[in-house]
Amino acid sequence: MKEIVIDPITRLEGHGKITIFLNDEGNVENAYFQVPELRGFERFCEGRKAEDLPIITTRICGVCPVAHHMAGAKACDAALNVEPPETAKKLRELEYAAYFIYDHILHFYFLGGPDFIVGPDAPPAKRNILGVIEKVGLNIAKEVIKHRAYGQKITGILGGKPTHPVSALPGGMSKALSEEDRLEIEKMVRSCIDFAKFSLELFGNIVLKNIDYVNLIKSDPYQLRTYYMGTVDKNNKVNFYDGDVRVVDPEGKEFVKFTPPEYLDIIEEHVEPWTYVKLPYLKKIGWKGFVPGKDSGIYRVGSLGRLNVADGMATPLAQEEYETMYSTLGGKPVHATLAFHWARLIELLYATERALELVTDESITQKDIRNKPGKPGEGVGIVEAARGTLIHHYILDEKALAKKVNLIVATTHNAPGICMSVKNAAKSLIHNSKVTDGLLNKVEMAFRAYDPCLACATHFAIGQMPLEIEIYDSQKQLVCVRSRGI
Repeated sequence: MKEIVIDPITRLEGHGKITIFLNDEGNVENAYFQVPELRGFERFCEGRKAEDLPIITTRICGVCPVAHHMAGAKACDAALNVEPPETAKKLRELEYAAYFIYDHILHFYFLGGPDFIVGPDAPPAKRNILGVIEKVGLNIAKEVIKHRAYGQKITGILGGKPTHPVSALPGGMSKALSEEDRLEIEKMVRSCIDFAKFSLELFGNIVLKNIDYVNLIKSDPYQLRTYYMGTVDKNNKVNFYDGDVRVVDPEGKEFVKFTPPEYLDIIEEHVEPWTYVKLPYLKKIGWKGFVPGKDSGIYRVGSLGRLNVADGMATPLAQEEYETMYSTLGGKPVHATLAFHWARLIELLYATERALELVTDESITQKDIRNKPGKPGEGVGIVEAARGTLIHHYILDEKALAKKVNLIVATTHNAPGICMSVKNAAKSLIHNSKVTDGLLNKVEMAFRAYDPCLACATHFAIGQMPLEIEIYDSQKQLVCVRSRGI
């Protein structure tokens, strides 16, 4: 049996590889998405002061530290029996919207976008941000950089630091928003709204007007029928910061809606010997293996998951784009993995609109921003990270020190779906041992659509992103190795 290894996988956060096994006919027998990094942050946090946890956990990842910061703060609120003032909640959500702005811009233009803007079969040297700049022009590239910087600057104003914020404390926030800073943020947010609309227009012109790309999105290699999970507000509209978690089945019917403390009644985790990432599934259905459909407990989270579980978007411009996506792709739910990219841009527009609502709220500059923590206990905080549902669960002792910490991050939720998507793409695209760089990139596209963050999923950073793909023959002899960064 031949074996093909893609190691490192490109354009993601962290370190992973794909191993593809070919049978004697040269067709794909099996494929594995492997994460060889070691998980460890839950143990690092044991014995630490509760108020330090929202700061320590930001160090899990330099791409989504705001998500860990807010999930940690919400878990501390619950564990210390304190409800933040309304202004503090609004400041947290505003900071969170800014994080979504810079993160979604990062993925579309730097990580996922090159596959469409430059093309999946383009030379590897072109499938990157430099190739995107060459295709769309330097002026657009400057706008990309400017608006991603706006998102980080807003995070810096509200969070104290643009990358590893320190502002959210148990019971509220550490700093009120001045009118001067509010006006500066409002100006940047209004510009970001225009840029989000431009990005959707660009997607429409480059992708949706290209019949080959539309057919690629709808094609069988990238279809996967699963359950979906995401946070919704009281009207079942998408919300990144607060609400209940909703799960729908592959037909789009509500399966369950639960509050943060109930998550252990809904989710369990399976383990496999070939990866450090755990594999969550819906507890009521059970682990049935890497199989799709209603009888399997596998679910997916992230941009497409959030839109699939929601009844709509909570802002008008995003709602229009939401309706356009579903009408174009045949109604809800959409199971096309590559549609994660489109959903991500709709969420970018929502984040900018929601940020404008918050920054123009009359109460956003009030000084009542923290309530006194209460008796230590146990608490769960859930937010929607850019990549999907993020859960922080803290158990504190009588001195408010962490006795136990459990984290389930978005890429962990998606790990079973990523494995299945990679296998489906490989089996559909690779035949008769014919393997080209373009085909391997299309296999990578199956996981890249999830915007995976393996540093978050395993909580360990190695300082580089190596990728290796190994291919073995039917006698398990190594035929070839494709590698990068090793």
